[in-house]
Amino acid sequence: MPGSLALSCVERLVRVGTFWIVPVLSREEFDAIEFSAAFSGEHEAAAQRMSRLAVTGTQSESMPRSEAFLRAGEQWLLADDPAAAASGFRLALADGGPVFVDPRVPLSRALFLLGKSAEARALISSLKAEGRRDPRMCDLVAEVLVERSDLAGALDWATAGVELCLQRTADRDDGRGQPASAAGSGGDDRAEELRLLLSLRYRIRNDLGLPEDDYDRLLDEAPSGADGSVAGA
Repeated sequence: MPGSLALSCVERLVRVGTFWIVPVLSREEFDAIEFSAAFSGEHEAAAQRMSRLAVTGTQSESMPRSEAFLRAGEQWLLADDPAAAASGFRLALADGGPVFVDPRVPLSRALFLLGKSAEARALISSLKAEGRRDPRMCDLVAEVLVERSDLAGALDWATAGVELCLQRTADRDDGRGQPASAAGSGGDDRAEELRLLLSLRYRIRNDLGLPEDDYDRLLDEAPSGADGSVAGA
């Protein structure tokens, strides 16, 4: 079945007696589908299954429909079907439910692949105009722009992400942010995100022929551990 038609498909319901069994969206099931696709390379089959579940399943607290559409779109990208991916991301955006990343970020990647560069850049511009508040989003947008050889734009986003990470650490140390003990593994996640952004930023600056700066030198400092800070930050 062509990927571009998959999103319009409705998964067959199972009838038991006089009742219809409707699937419930489950994060564990989507994780299992992703794991299987990563192992087998069958991303199109995974995308089709996720798309059908997103349309027909009952959303749950652990898996809102918006995230189901988003994750299906990511599988369509891995299956080299950016048109179906864009449809999934647009559905996630239209749903308006909670997601792990703004759907406009992966949608911009799909639009670039479809040759719709103006529309893709308009999405990125709107994200910037609304205010950059999520380091992870900054990381992902920077990666999209690196793919398009827009190194200056990518550097701007990567730097914004680094500054957000460092500001959050400073706010926490000043008592304005959530303590690491209350955030569970959040400290480790923040440290990892900062390392990813610093590494990406360093590679971009190296490609641009720029000299090392203070942020680049943070890569030489070892993370301190559970609190998510970077020594010297």
